[in-house]
Amino acid sequence: MEVIEDAREALRLAGIPQWQNGYPNADSIRNDIQNGYAWLMEEDGNIIGTCAIIAGRDPNYTLIEDGEWLNDEDYAVVHRIAVRTSCKGRRLAGRFFDHAEQIARSCGYRNVRADTHELNQSMQKALKHAGFVPCGRVYMADGAPRTGFQKVLEQEGK
Repeated sequence: MEVIEDAREALRLAGIPQWQNGYPNADSIRNDIQNGYAWLMEEDGNIIGTCAIIAGRDPNYTLIEDGEWLNDEDYAVVHRIAVRTSCKGRRLAGRFFDHAEQIARSCGYRNVRADTHELNQSMQKALKHAGFVPCGRVYMADGAPRTGFQKVLEQEGK
């Protein structure tokens, strides 16, 4: 939660309303842990990043506006990426995306999806750098709009 709170404060200071309504909270992170979705990045014994990677469809991605998904195949989804502010700029989010690709492949999927707030330029940059394509607008359960991203994975050996 320290990493989540650090990221929440960085978003607030940047004027980005994402995560400013109390989500993610301890219950959502606890749920990620209990379901095996939670992943941590550690350096010198300190947690420097966290995310949730879920193998399976996200109900918030059923409806997409102002665009379309690259395909309608199964996918893994990356949620709740947070990296300590002191570690920003090291492309650590990309490591989580790489891990999501491994999970997707292990499930027989060739797609990974994610979303972020339209003002969250640093996450959009990280997604694009990792090969994700912006596909349109999706809505979270609370109605908050997000830009949906998708990456179609190359087949092994290519």
